[in-house]
Amino acid sequence: MIDIPTLIRQNGLVSDQVDADELTTVLLELEQTHGKEGAVVEFGCYVGTTSLYIRRVLNAYSDAREFHVYDSFEGLPEKSTEDLSPVGEQFKAGELSVSRKQFESEFKKARLQLPVIHKGWFSDLTPANIPDRIRFAFLDGDFYDSVKTPLKLIESVLTPGATIIVDDYANEALPGAARATDEWCRAKGLTVRVVHSLGVIHLP
Repeated sequence: MIDIPTLIRQNGLVSDQVDADELTTVLLELEQTHGKEGAVVEFGCYVGTTSLYIRRVLNAYSDAREFHVYDSFEGLPEKSTEDLSPVGEQFKAGELSVSRKQFESEFKKARLQLPVIHKGWFSDLTPANIPDRIRFAFLDGDFYDSVKTPLKLIESVLTPGATIIVDDYANEALPGAARATDEWCRAKGLTVRVVHSLGVIHLP
């Protein structure tokens, strides 16, 4: 097992959109999937903080599984009614916009191999854009539709025992993330474990 808190302290964070405790949780869950069949996917990568560490953990285990990231690189989409919150007014369409070039630059500076990058809105993705088997999925879509859409896209290719982590699940400023997750889990008979602001789902 690698020392994930030390790994984070040594390399730092390239944005404030995830903190060290949340990142540690994501990486510990990823670590548990080592040696298991299925790709690693991330929906919503922003500038790449989580992506960089996913790659570092995969490298630490000489884990050659496919790693795919998906992002519009145009910031947040429009909100739906499920996303409305009096404490979330700062989250507007176009906020948190980072270019693909900026994302790739962070990997270049860290001397890390890029993941497979899919640029576009989640609503434009098709099953052809998704790996055939997925073991670990990190969803950082912020809004209802941006969580619901990836869940529907990946549900048929999740391996037995797969792990899904939804960012901002417990963030009252972004209620759509929990609403989409809870609806999907109820339909599947699954439960969500809350760790910090994250929703962690383990498939049987």
